[in-house]
Amino acid sequence: MAEIKLGQKRIGNLYPAYIIAEIGINHQGDAEIAKKLIDEAAKAGADAVKFQKRKISRILTKEGLDKPYENPNSFGKTYGEHKKALELSEADYAELMAYANEQNVDFCASGWDEDSVDFLDALGVPFFKMASADLTNTPLLIHTAKKGKPMLLSTGMADFAMVQQAVNTVLKYNQQIAVLQCTSTYPSKFEEIHLNVLKTFQREFPKAIIGYSGHELGIAISEAAVVLGAKIIERHFTLDRTMKGGDHAASLEPGGFAKLVRDIRHIEAAMGGFEKNIQESEKAVFAKLGKSIVSAVRIPAGTVITRDMLTTKGPGTGISPTRMDDVVGKCTIMDIPEDLVIPKDAIVW
Repeated sequence: MAEIKLGQKRIGNLYPAYIIAEIGINHQGDAEIAKKLIDEAAKAGADAVKFQKRKISRILTKEGLDKPYENPNSFGKTYGEHKKALELSEADYAELMAYANEQNVDFCASGWDEDSVDFLDALGVPFFKMASADLTNTPLLIHTAKKGKPMLLSTGMADFAMVQQAVNTVLKYNQQIAVLQCTSTYPSKFEEIHLNVLKTFQREFPKAIIGYSGHELGIAISEAAVVLGAKIIERHFTLDRTMKGGDHAASLEPGGFAKLVRDIRHIEAAMGGFEKNIQESEKAVFAKLGKSIVSAVRIPAGTVITRDMLTTKGPGTGISPTRMDDVVGKCTIMDIPEDLVIPKDAIVW
């Protein structure tokens, strides 16, 4: 049975789902907005807040960075200027990690390049999250795996063979791994989410924790993922879905995120065990609403009981109707009035 530790919490089948508020770049490059997001995530019940750390020159070629990027969600005339505007400084990351710790939530970030991974490792993040964009970035996977900290792999934009190769690559260096089903569209169409892949991952990756990173609208799909066995849930988080930026529309606001956490905890409590039993709280209800064998007529002492002498009624405190055939043919040892729950000691068994 797979089990890992993220921060101070153990993750596995015997433990509650670990819920991550993916702040990502929804802080708009402003550390004060980032702090507000951490505050709200903590209030909503998140176990962790996650950011994105990248060195702009490492993620795209100069041609890609210089590409015009003018749209309503742009923070710069080129894609490079846009990404640079959304970056936090290393000092910001250190301050935000300390701030998150004060709020009793784990702080983590996806490192998009080796330098960023090294920085995050030195900062002391408890685990690494690998973005879907880097699932096939084998050098980065190996570099991160060698740090020896738990790794969460998002699997958007990938087929199973790509996921399997990434998992096998990481397992050569690091056994602490989680695999998250993900669809990298914002927001994701419901028919493209494929929650059943969670079962495939559970079967094919028994050494890994299985989770779900969602970009869909609403919270129902993420809750369903928990029912299917997801032990890590990640959702993008924002103060306001109408804010400028490409990720806000597919994010949850504080109220929605709090409902997600509440519902997941209710679902976990409701899952219970695998045996069907009468609950202690149901016994009084059964006594009131359940059925017993009742006399349909007066039955004198010494009478051999026939079926037409009996009926079934509440309360459910007497002989169960499941024993009707056992009662028929028995002899009474006392008078039984009409419309009485037949006492067990009124019959010679």
